[in-house]
Amino acid sequence: MSAFAFTAARAAAPVDSDEFEHWWHRPGSWVEPVNRRRSGESGVRLLQQQGNCPPLYCKRQLGHTYRTLRHPFGRPTILRELQAYRALAQLGLKTPGIVYCAARQQRGEWQALLITEALQGFVSLEQWYTESIDPRLGKAVLRQLAITLARMHLAGWQHGCCYPKHIFVRAWAGGDRDAEAEIALLDLEKSRRRWRFLSASRHDLHQLERHRGAMPETDLSYLRQIYWDSLN
Repeated sequence: MSAFAFTAARAAAPVDSDEFEHWWHRPGSWVEPVNRRRSGESGVRLLQQQGNCPPLYCKRQLGHTYRTLRHPFGRPTILRELQAYRALAQLGLKTPGIVYCAARQQRGEWQALLITEALQGFVSLEQWYTESIDPRLGKAVLRQLAITLARMHLAGWQHGCCYPKHIFVRAWAGGDRDAEAEIALLDLEKSRRRWRFLSASRHDLHQLERHRGAMPETDLSYLRQIYWDSLN
């Protein structure tokens, strides 16, 4: 049996079967229906919590793998996502807090789990554009998003699924102060390293443009302007 386990405290350790089973069978409601692709299935549940415990999300995968020269027989996409979360965190970019991550093979089939903390106080960029937006807050969000993407791309990382539903935002303004914003990136299972900065940049910005939904053209142009300015 092949097995990997990762937590905030341990870089890598053998999977504790009881702990894995505990998370694997935790009850919850599906917030992302099970997708069947990559010769397997993947879905996300909001776990049931007791008392005032903070909400947790569980990405649960069965036989959901990717292949590379290093892993020709397949490896759970959750492990690639974990690697990206850690890399972006080291760059100072916000991602969901990781509570538990593990993968194991049972009877020749991969099972994988990723438990993360909810991004409380954040909404997806997709939802952001369905609400009434204070222009000051809107500008702050676009500025911070541009800076975040530029920092990620300059470090050689491509998001790979740069849709508004995978970009979470939080913005605030106090009194006469300028508005401020924070950006969090998630759903990084398709992320990858790119040797050329422009390859990552073109891929993610093109995806964001194609899937921008209610984001107006003027906002997209402003984001691109700040993005390219941030590279200098």
